[in-house]
Amino acid sequence: MEKSGPEVYDKYIKALMDISRAITSDQYIEDILKLIVLVTAKVTGLEICSLWLIEESKNKKQIRLKATQAIGHDYVKDRTLNTDEGVVGYVATTKQPLVIQDVLKEPRFKEKSMAKKLGLVSMLGIPMMVRDEEVVGVLNCFTAEHRDFTETEVNLITTVANQAALAIYNTKLMVDAKVIQEELETRKLVERAKEVLMRRRKMNVDDAFRWIQKRSMDSRKSMREVAEAILLSEDLY
Repeated sequence: MEKSGPEVYDKYIKALMDISRAITSDQYIEDILKLIVLVTAKVTGLEICSLWLIEESKNKKQIRLKATQAIGHDYVKDRTLNTDEGVVGYVATTKQPLVIQDVLKEPRFKEKSMAKKLGLVSMLGIPMMVRDEEVVGVLNCFTAEHRDFTETEVNLITTVANQAALAIYNTKLMVDAKVIQEELETRKLVERAKEVLMRRRKMNVDDAFRWIQKRSMDSRKSMREVAEAILLSEDLY
């Protein structure tokens, strides 16, 4: 990667624009994660970029590998670390960039067999932070040759990582809001369907709910679908 100059900054600005578009898009989070590692690897000329996200799991936080542009799907699948494990956990916990000149000599680096197989040497780990310095993940960048990352490179990739963090954070908010909205709509439909059953079948509230619930299980349809069918039949009368 070039050390300085307008072309370098132009590439990073283009990367930020691409990721910024994702903030207001309706893409699924998986698509946005793939976009982030692809864009970052392309503009930096780095060998591999991998993105880890912090997740709540069984009342504790873990960091899960979610996307990489140059490693097979089998490697990505179900790969998690505790927040005190490896270089990923270190970066997430300290909230500071970490430069490793030789990953094979770094005790905290857990993926030495992968690094040997792919010929990876140096690494830059960047915390992905949003408002109030909340860390949502870690962006790891690898080179195939010995690299001393300059302060400019670290700052530029940090800017990309934080813009990516904002895209991820906002997408999660949109997804959560959509789930909540759908849940509220389902409850309203079920309530209306219960009223229909109470009127037409002379059921009480509890019996009407259990009827919808049983019909849902027997037909393998959601309670929302059953409720909608009840309301549709009511409209036909």
